[in-house]
Amino acid sequence: MEMTVQLTIDCSDPPRMVTFWAEALGYVPEPPPAGHATWRAYWAATGVPESELPAGAGDGPESIVDPTGRGPRVWFQQVPEPKVGKNRWHLDLKVSGGRDVPLEVRAQRVKAAVERLVTAGATLLRIKDGPHMGLYTAAMRDPEGNEFDVA
Repeated sequence: MEMTVQLTIDCSDPPRMVTFWAEALGYVPEPPPAGHATWRAYWAATGVPESELPAGAGDGPESIVDPTGRGPRVWFQQVPEPKVGKNRWHLDLKVSGGRDVPLEVRAQRVKAAVERLVTAGATLLRIKDGPHMGLYTAAMRDPEGNEFDVA
């Protein structure tokens, strides 16, 4: 049995999340299926009732894909309610190269990624700097407050 995985993230502003997470993950916005100018046009053609689509939904990209085809599709689903609590799970963006790389190099790679992501709209929450454990990571939030780590 063939299976694919899609990560669906509830949010209030899909275009903003597409822009941020495409940058964070090295993904690209997913174009609408062939023959359709927008995702909204595609959804209408497949029978999704207009009443089920929030204003603006599908007018621009609301999903991102890995250009290499290895990672899962990520869909940013517009919902009316705001995020109210801590995530029960989160993404770890592993940029350091792992424990075979010297700690100083890993720390520099994490710092560079944090700087890039802050410029893209993330918020740095804290740095976990534990040289005695060979650890340097950053806890962050995306533009809508979802927590993630850079390690």
